[in-house]
Amino acid sequence: MLNPVTDALVTKLKRCVPEHLVRIAEPRYLEEPRGSWQGTAGVLVLPETTDQVASVVRCANEHRVGIVPYGGGTGLVGGQIYPQGPSVILLSLERMNTIRAVFPTENVIVVDAGSILADVQEAAKNVDRLFPLSLASEGSARIGGNLATNAGGVNVLRYGNTRDLCLGLEVVMADGSIWNGLTRLRKDNTGYDLRNLVIGSEGTLGIITAAALKLAPLPNSYGTALMVTPSPEAALGLLALARSHLAEGISAFELMHRQGYDFLTETLPDLRQPFEQAPEWSVLIDIGLGQGATPEAALEDLFAQALEHGLVSDGVIAQSETQRQAFWSIREQIPTANRLIGSISSHDISIPLSRIPEFIDRAEPIMRGIADIRINCFGHLGDGNLHYNIFPALGKTKGDYPGLKAQVQAAVHDLVDDMEGSMSAEHGVGRLKVDDLEKYADPIKLATMRSIKNALDPNGILNPGVILRQP
Repeated sequence: MLNPVTDALVTKLKRCVPEHLVRIAEPRYLEEPRGSWQGTAGVLVLPETTDQVASVVRCANEHRVGIVPYGGGTGLVGGQIYPQGPSVILLSLERMNTIRAVFPTENVIVVDAGSILADVQEAAKNVDRLFPLSLASEGSARIGGNLATNAGGVNVLRYGNTRDLCLGLEVVMADGSIWNGLTRLRKDNTGYDLRNLVIGSEGTLGIITAAALKLAPLPNSYGTALMVTPSPEAALGLLALARSHLAEGISAFELMHRQGYDFLTETLPDLRQPFEQAPEWSVLIDIGLGQGATPEAALEDLFAQALEHGLVSDGVIAQSETQRQAFWSIREQIPTANRLIGSISSHDISIPLSRIPEFIDRAEPIMRGIADIRINCFGHLGDGNLHYNIFPALGKTKGDYPGLKAQVQAAVHDLVDDMEGSMSAEHGVGRLKVDDLEKYADPIKLATMRSIKNALDPNGILNPGVILRQP
């Protein structure tokens, strides 16, 4: 059992970090983007160095008090929120935001965990390199949180998840010791891969304080197109054709349904849309090419080939950077429109690529058999990650569907499991999906995870209740 924060502990924490960095948590630290939880905290601590983090963790472990690491607060599964139980230390890394070093010839950047993603992107750009992780929340999300949740985003097709962009980590362990794994090596076969164990563990095995990240060459030119496709199956055919024409030049391949366009019209009427009538299905394709290649010509050729094969019926190719950004605004504002409509239940799922059309065909009658609803299915088709979200019928609100969320979520996740997919693609487990993990995970995997947690954090102080149920 964990103990609550006491006045004596607060006094001790003020010797671990400068006194003004120990305070009562402001409301913004206790709010979750979707409003699913209201957090609590006994004290907020804002360390400025790794040694200070280590001192705070060591103190918490000695007193058996829980610690909740806090990055940018943008997580969507409640991993940064502690809703109930003995009061905890909320540990924000926002003051640890230094770009420690950049090695352009190695394509490596070393940063503090509190660095904002957009700042890391800018630091890479300043040396003519690309840090390719790209998220809607990149202006506030922090690298430590991105690594802790193994964030995905729109460029996974080409560059991989955050895990694939990391070479080394510096981590404070549960006893306050510091693991210096901040290597820049790309080959290091020296036993168990602790880096990949910590990445995706959502702050339950250690607190990431710094990372060595991979950079990539900046593409010489970019191209973006919106193409109308008759079905998700045709969209997969278009993806295969695009890969054969453009190979690794494809950065993003986003599937969008008509409902997303309709929600934009309903909630953001001033947002200019490229089609006079919203297509049933469309794909946003983004490419980045090297010197001597012309993206517009490559996309025109792809469209012509796809048209010949019956994979597309219409399309628009961006002719300027302004138009390119306008196309991306359509995709990036869909989650905003979703929030304004208010979902009954939202699902971040992953399906084997070839089975995505089957999932969409099977899921729709199941959902419509439950209630009169609207479905907005969109996401990163190139890596098999769908956001399959259920909304009230036109003229209704989610308040008109009391108690339906659990039924809808169970139906979606049961189908995902039946089709060998995952109920958590890129947002993590957090607190939201603890029950689902227990229901769907392989028993051996779950038992092994508990063994690892008990070995590395025997007192259970690190982000208690996240991923694994709190004892």
